[in-house]
Amino acid sequence: MSTHRGRGIRGRLLPLLLCLVIAACSPAWPGTSVRAEGVIPEIRVLLRRLGLTDRADLILSGRYGVACEGTELSLADGARVAVLVREGEIYLASGDVILRAGKRAAFRRYASPAPETGIRFIAGGNLYPGDLTLTLAEGALQPVLTLPVEDYLLGVVPNEMNESFPLEALKAQAVCARTYALSHRDPAKAWDVVDTTNDQVFRGVDRSNTRSAQAVRDTVGVVGMYKGQLATCYYGASNGGQTETPQHVWGGKNAPGCYAVTDDPYDLANPESPVKRARLNRDGSNLPDELMEMIFAQLKPEMQALGYCTSFSVFLRVDGITGVSLGGRKYAEPNRLMTTLTLNLNWSGRFEIHPEPGDENELFLYETPEPGTPSEDGVILTGFTSSGRVSTVTLPLFGGAAGALNLLLGTTGNELITLREEEKAFVLESRRFGHGVGMSQRGAQWMAAQHGKRFDQILAFYYPGMQLMVGGTTAAALPEAPARLFATAGPAPTATPRPTLMPVTGALPAGAYLASVEGIAEDSSLNLRAEPNSGAEVRMRLLPHQRLVVLEICEDPLWAHVRTDAIEGYVMVSFLEKME
Repeated sequence: MSTHRGRGIRGRLLPLLLCLVIAACSPAWPGTSVRAEGVIPEIRVLLRRLGLTDRADLILSGRYGVACEGTELSLADGARVAVLVREGEIYLASGDVILRAGKRAAFRRYASPAPETGIRFIAGGNLYPGDLTLTLAEGALQPVLTLPVEDYLLGVVPNEMNESFPLEALKAQAVCARTYALSHRDPAKAWDVVDTTNDQVFRGVDRSNTRSAQAVRDTVGVVGMYKGQLATCYYGASNGGQTETPQHVWGGKNAPGCYAVTDDPYDLANPESPVKRARLNRDGSNLPDELMEMIFAQLKPEMQALGYCTSFSVFLRVDGITGVSLGGRKYAEPNRLMTTLTLNLNWSGRFEIHPEPGDENELFLYETPEPGTPSEDGVILTGFTSSGRVSTVTLPLFGGAAGALNLLLGTTGNELITLREEEKAFVLESRRFGHGVGMSQRGAQWMAAQHGKRFDQILAFYYPGMQLMVGGTTAAALPEAPARLFATAGPAPTATPRPTLMPVTGALPAGAYLASVEGIAEDSSLNLRAEPNSGAEVRMRLLPHQRLVVLEICEDPLWAHVRTDAIEGYVMVSFLEKME
């Protein structure tokens, strides 16, 4: 599941819903709700996750027409179409037909007796039930899928929340995802949302996700409203025991009022909510090197004033930690986001001795530097000598001590860090995975599973003041295909099979080994690049399970130099699985 739900406050009116006549009705749930009858609205999704470059292999379910440069071509149920980019233009190949599409190809669904209509981007992949428009952006295919928002949710809910979660939690997720998507509709742009964590993860529809599908059906058309507008239903994985506000996370003064800083006992109680721990031993042992560097930088002026050697941090030893506290509350109470870590320390340092000529017989009183410790020629260091004092060091948590202690859960730098004392250590605990704004998915899971809360009760807790409205519950019928278009047979439906994996033959060079492309979705691909970096030219898109000869691991160990019988290039090591 994703941890971020956008970067700005972009609540908008939803004209299609709000221009409908709204009438009071018997609410579907306790509390206030209103209902507006209407057609299910559509959403336009940029399919960035597919990583298309110069080719897309499509398998059509149901009847489609494809329009390009004033021509429309009929495509029967089961048709396979290869979309190719050649010399800055799009070409379509299906059966014996090759069509120059130019700069744009639009696949439109028509009514069909087939059990489902949609597009698969690879054999066996998930269904993308909608109209597909392919254009060129910087020489690569840019796919935008237009589909009813309820179908969109079938591919979002199980990818944003675990399919195994309680049904009521999944219903709450469906309402949040629906509201978020519709609040981001913008006809002035080429698409409304992307299919990644920049908005909401959408991977097409997998019919095996039956629980998520039921959650979508049971809440069809339900959205959250606040003061006559669609609410901006942000949500995240875990808030760490307290919700946040959009103003704190993203700034600005115009965030909707359906958010508050509220303690969340449900997220805190859920044992699946992520938490990291760090121990600060009272005897000062086993402190991370990075933390010692920070402590040394703070103590250096004091050490210099007392005459200790301060050439290197290894000349400082922490002998004990007598106290630890958290401070620097970033926002007013009750917000519990702390920003500083204060340590009270006993410590020792080392002195420099510059022996006079003839003092050689006294050198047994001193120690030479420890192995590997640099020192200037002729300088001898004493052993560690206690300062005899307790010094106070205050360190920043974010961009400092939290990273050194491995307490960071994400990249937002707003983890909630708490402190408890044990007999031999001070224990720091870090919670909150994501921004913390709106619904916690782990909190919703616990509310539904352990407290029997309904989805509307879950939403009321996380979005105080938000009102539920039902609108757009009628599925629009697909248009009938023009008789002229399907009067004669279209291209043969089985003409373009999925590309065959490239062969790998011959003896392996010394030090080379075989690996296969794994760890990507069946409907996705892996970029083979001309150089070992993510900005290099893409030479080819490798399909799942493609065998490769790994010639070497590059100087940057994230990349490998690979080849097949047909091509050579570089791929990321994390997507390779060594073959026995």
